[in-house]
Amino acid sequence: MTARPGRLWGVGVGPGDPELITVKAARLIRDADVIAYHSARHGRSIARSIAATLLRGDQAEEALVYPVTTEVTGHPGGYRGAIDEFYEDCAKRLAVHLDAGRDVVVLSEGDPFFYGSFIHLHRRLADRYPTEVVPGVTSLSAGCAVLGRPLVEGNEVLTVMPGTLPPDTLAERIAGTDTAVVLKMGRTFPGVREAFSDAGRLADTWYVERATTSGQRIARLDEVDPASVPYFSLAVLPSPVRGPDDPAPLRAGQADWVTRAGSTPAGPIGAARAGTRPAGAGGGDGALDGGRAGEVVVVGLGPGDSAWLTPQAEAALAAAEELIGYGPYLDRVPVDPRQRRHPSGNTVEADRAEHALELAAGGVRVAVVSSGDPGVFAMATAVVEAAEQERFAQVAVRVVPGLTAAQAVASRVGAPLGHDFCVLSLSDRLKPWEIIERRLRAAVAADLVLALYNPASRVRREQLDRALAVLREHRGPDTPLVIGRDVGGSTETVTVTTLGAVDPDVVDMRSLLLVGSSTTRTVRRPGRPDLVFTPRSYPDS
Repeated sequence: MTARPGRLWGVGVGPGDPELITVKAARLIRDADVIAYHSARHGRSIARSIAATLLRGDQAEEALVYPVTTEVTGHPGGYRGAIDEFYEDCAKRLAVHLDAGRDVVVLSEGDPFFYGSFIHLHRRLADRYPTEVVPGVTSLSAGCAVLGRPLVEGNEVLTVMPGTLPPDTLAERIAGTDTAVVLKMGRTFPGVREAFSDAGRLADTWYVERATTSGQRIARLDEVDPASVPYFSLAVLPSPVRGPDDPAPLRAGQADWVTRAGSTPAGPIGAARAGTRPAGAGGGDGALDGGRAGEVVVVGLGPGDSAWLTPQAEAALAAAEELIGYGPYLDRVPVDPRQRRHPSGNTVEADRAEHALELAAGGVRVAVVSSGDPGVFAMATAVVEAAEQERFAQVAVRVVPGLTAAQAVASRVGAPLGHDFCVLSLSDRLKPWEIIERRLRAAVAADLVLALYNPASRVRREQLDRALAVLREHRGPDTPLVIGRDVGGSTETVTVTTLGAVDPDVVDMRSLLLVGSSTTRTVRRPGRPDLVFTPRSYPDS
């Protein structure tokens, strides 16, 4: 008996905000056996990042990586030959799953049938397998929504065009329509702007980049620097909701940055980069005169596993122009050729923070990366402290949280942090050991579970021995103790032991210790890893 084939779904995940995913799309993503998505060679997929919180973690994933992203290729069939071969290969890969009876969801930014890559898979597979398309919110709908302007009303005619059309063709069609949207800009932007100008519609047209995401920006089309325009941007000629003289978007004040109508820019938007400012631009105000304001976003990367990176963090990294961080942490962020990277050593947090704020004061979007959560013994404190300086008073600072190392280690063994717990660093590089020991004694006396960061290094071994001695004064030798090393990384190890049996020599700076309270218990399970948990109630409660 032949097994039923799997079902193919083309699922639109919308323009960027995960809350714009439809209920049906969310259900299908959660239930799918296989999740497929397209990406460029850097490996990041916008569609996957939008849907990341819906993935179960045990689903097979098929990353469909484009061999080329421009028309420059050495393929004997040219660009078209390379792309056709790529889609044939993608279809064959998905057919293996479908033949095995596995349901496949292909994630698509926006709507699968609106300039979507899924169209090419549908063309090759829909005649052989049950196939259904789930529509999504399109980028043009999102663009008009964030502008606060209707796309079309009454009997108006809307024309949607790709920026890859010749400028004279674009100009002719823009001149002959009521409202228009041009997609696929990036390197085509100069021709698109020329087309709106030739059609006499430039003054009425708006620029929208990455609508509904944390990297969203809005401006008048004629004030945008072509060098700052990514592929995921739109030129929008909206319906004149208040007549032809309508001066600004209704929701302009809610945009990340907007050039106000009537302002006199000191230079084109996006022109500012590190070390350069347009003539006449003021210093230290956090924004170029009439240009866009810079921003520093401190981004938590989580403990190491890329699956633990949140969609919000992915969006913040994608929107940044400059990346700053400790070298090994920056190495965890896929390379994007349009971004500049500034790696540095592990003990120059204050220098990193000031560098980031100085770049942002020049109108640049900066992401400062941090392992785990940036607010837990990490870079957020350094950035906020540096931002206290008067010269940075107008620079926007945001913190994007991440999964902490304590949470990650705890998840590997069950629920040791199930009741009250204390997080403490044993590093005495920035605070005296006397303070560490006093806090350690107070936490142990309060019968709290302990999460101990920075327990030891190559040269700092004595502190761990002294900390264990303090713990043993108050806790019995059978107290559960968990050593998590490089959790989420390629050399991860997790050891469940006890306070009496722990070997300090196996602990280093990549380790985190969880020390149980008086109620924490270890569950021994023959043939399976031990579990550790702290009950949520005390025996006498």
